[in-house]
Amino acid sequence: MSDEFRVVFALYPGVTQLDFTGPFEVFARLPAARCLLGSVEGGRIQGDGGITFADVVRLEDIADCALLCVPGGFGTIAAIEDQVYLRELRRLAATARYVTSVCTGSLLLAAAGLLAGKRAACHWAWRESLCAFGATADPGRVVRDGHVITGGGVTAGIDMALTVTAEVAGIDYAQTVQLAIEYAPAPPFDSGRPERARPEIVAAARRRLDAVRGARDAAVSRAAASLPAAVNARQAQGQS
Repeated sequence: MSDEFRVVFALYPGVTQLDFTGPFEVFARLPAARCLLGSVEGGRIQGDGGITFADVVRLEDIADCALLCVPGGFGTIAAIEDQVYLRELRRLAATARYVTSVCTGSLLLAAAGLLAGKRAACHWAWRESLCAFGATADPGRVVRDGHVITGGGVTAGIDMALTVTAEVAGIDYAQTVQLAIEYAPAPPFDSGRPERARPEIVAAARRRLDAVRGARDAAVSRAAASLPAAVNARQAQGQS
């Protein structure tokens, strides 16, 4: 690897922009950092809220990275069965110093065979889907297991990125970055976790997610069923 600290955000259509733009603001401030947005096709990527990102690099054109970050989003439902995308995650993760995710990005790491036997965080409404891939769902906002560091839903990506920054550059440096971006959460409501929100609020949030629940669960089941074959094929290629 070069002397730069290369950070790769592995994107896909329908990604949630805050899942990676939050960590991007933190990681871009690391010493010698070079942040790259990558996807299977490269070019332009549209997020699940309609925002478009241009000049995205093809993942296969990125030789390696010090840190891999996989964001979540409703596009996870399709990406979890994209074997080219999952192959690139495995390749980049193989030599990365840190493998990270935000929100449902941990399901993509799991589908790539990178979380078997590990604890991981995920968005609260999708968390238990990790178990289908042999991972242990952890309700923590930031969860570390070896060099894999996963964040919970969306905004937890900033916490995850600051956690990694403290390890890479020191606690004082991480606190300086936190101050620079004025990250001092003071939400107007204490309803950011299902155990804190009123029951009727949790129910309303779940109803909004029910529209994709069937497609999500089916995609997870298919991805989990195909994982052993994909991993075995990868190991065979490495031995040939």
